[in-house]
Amino acid sequence: MGKETEKLDARNELEDVLAYHEGDAVAVVQTLLDDCKHLRRQLVLTERAMSRGMTRGWRPSFER
Repeated sequence: MGKETEKLDARNELEDVLAYHEGDAVAVVQTLLDDCKHLRRQLVLTERAMSRGMTRGWRPSFER
């Protein structure tokens, strides 16, 4: 996939999300922040439930 196609896909996705939230950009950002919180909690639970041997020493990272 080329860069132009990726940009177009990202633009279309952004437009879809804005349309879902009826053009409310603040609601879009709030939803994204809520999703990030939820995924971080899921990552913490997964880290606690996994054995180190199962992942050969790999540990999840909470930051990019």
